[in-house]
Formats: sequence, structure tokens, C-alpha cells
Amino acid sequence: MKVLFGGYTDHASQGLYEAFLDQQNPNPSITNLKNIIQLQRPTYFQTDGSLLFTISQNDNQAGIASYRLIGQNYVQIDAFYHPGAAPCYLALSKNKKLIYTANYHLGTLSIFQYDEQGHLQFISSCQHTGHGTLKEQDAAHPHFFNQTPQGNLVSCDLGLDRLDFYTFDGNQLKHVANYKMEAGFGTRHVRFSVDGHYMYVVGELSSKVNVIQIDETNWNFAEIDSVKTIPESYSEHNGAAAIRISNDDKFLYVTNRGHDSIAIYRILANHHLDLIQRIPVYGAFPRDFNFNSQQNLLIVANQNSNNATLYKRNQKLGTLVPIQKDFYVPEPTRVIILD
Repeated sequence: MKVLFGGYTDHASQGLYEAFLDQQNPNPSITNLKNIIQLQRPTYFQTDGSLLFTISQNDNQAGIASYRLIGQNYVQIDAFYHPGAAPCYLALSKNKKLIYTANYHLGTLSIFQYDEQGHLQFISSCQHTGHGTLKEQDAAHPHFFNQTPQGNLVSCDLGLDRLDFYTFDGNQLKHVANYKMEAGFGTRHVRFSVDGHYMYVVGELSSKVNVIQIDETNWNFAEIDSVKTIPESYSEHNGAAAIRISNDDKFLYVTNRGHDSIAIYRILANHHLDLIQRIPVYGAFPRDFNFNSQQNLLIVANQNSNNATLYKRNQKLGTLVPIQKDFYVPEPTRVIILD
């Protein structure tokens, strides 16, 4: 199966990379890294069949670009660029053919439409304003923008310690609710329970995961639990990053940049989180990670050490065992396993 990596292009990276993961082998491994698309700073991307949509920079402009796999090669179809910094997050609604982006530096949320060929059309955007309490919160810094279980939209704003909820009707974004985290939380990403009644929110600046009950009909919220992603004794800098939940809704995973680990929690029946493992990433600054479709393998991308680490995952217990620690990938911040 294919593994795709993207990231910064400040040093050795040339753009987007592809590798091979042999999951049929008794000892799976990642091999055969090659550069498949040359572009600047593809720090986050998504795929829809043969289409690939990525954050992109074009010298002093930035935005998103679309590519289509034709034969063995990705061919650029379209791009949308604007002055200033690039978005940091990109999500897809494949059934609606919509793209959602969050721009950390500009404080904007944007929506695009795409067709079957990958052509892009800008639809709408909105601007966040304000600031938080810490130096990293000097302005609004949206870091996530995606659909909720009921088809609304939600953003995570690191600068405002807030989740904002929107409806999107008639090509217009309408703000309908928000949920304020504690000061200095640094709201980065959110995941939802399978039934859609609970949110698991990761705070980059606080190194916490908060569990919040949500009612999207009446926009009522209630905090259920809050846990640290790093040991209480750890006093050096850490930034919590990616968060994912297993398909069976039983385990939650979050990366720690600084402590350089993955924290794993069992999701209890009352939706509290029980730490079951905190395992090193065997690299530095783990920005993103992902499962294969069976969720018996996990790959983490370590940005500052230029490597990816492969783990076997115990699907019953949720725990990880490293099986490959030193696969070279330049400046990776995003990984997807295509199978």
C-alpha cells in the first residue's frame, strides 16, 4: 500500500513524497521513498480517489492546489493563491465536494468547491478577531475547520481558546455557537465520538485533552473530563498536536511535540479518559500520525528529526509496539496511508 508524506520545504524536502508499506509481511516496513510532487510547503493535504488537495506556497503567495493521479503521475489541475501565509489545515467533504481550510496566521476560515476533475472554486470565508492570554495568543489563530457529526462546521482557534460552530447554507457561513476553553488552553484540533455526543479537544499550549458533551440541536455543552498528555513531572516545552480516535470508539491517541511521545487513553463508558500508554516516537517533534484501514498499524511523522516511525497496534488493548524507527522522510508534518 502507499504512504503519502507532506511537510515543510525549508531544508531537504522537495514537496510531497510517496513510500510503500507492505502490511502483508509478518514484519511490516516502510520502503522506497520518492518525491512525487515538487511544490513548496505542502504541510497538510487530503485525498479523494485520484484527486489530491494540498496546502501550497508559491513564493510570496499561498493557498491550496489540486492534483490528479493520471497513470503513475500526479498532474496539477488547479490552484487558488492569495497574498500572505498559507493555511495550516485542510479538510474535505467528499459527498458535498467541499474543501475547508483554516489559516493560523491570517485568522481566516475558507470554503472551496471542487469538481470531479479537481477544479477549484472559492465559495466563502470568515475572519476571526481577538486574542488570548499567552504570548502565542497575540491574535486569532484558527487551527482546524471541519464538519461536525450533524453536518454543521466547527473551528478550533488556538489564539482565542475557543471552538466556533457554523452552519453553511446558501453559500454563506453563519455563526451559531461557541464553546470557550480555559485560558491558555490553545485549542488545536477536535475529534467526536461515534454517536456525535462528545468532543475530545486537544490543547496545544496546555498539553491537555478535554472531553465535552455536546448537544448540536440546542447548542448545550458540559465538560466531562480533562487530562494532561505529558507527565506532571515534565517541565520542558511541549506542544500537543494531532489527535485521533480508533474506529471502535474505545481508544484516543495524541502526539506530544517536545516530550516526543504518543499518549494513549482508553475511553471509559462515562467518556472519561484513562491513560494506558505513553510511548516514545523515536524522533523529534511528532506533528501528525495515522492508521491504516485495519488500524493494526500506525505511522507517526517526526518533523524535526526527518523520520517516520512505524508501530504495530494491538486492536484489543489499544497499545503500540515500535517495529521501524528510522525511516527517512524530510521535514514531515502530515502522513496518510492509502489502502
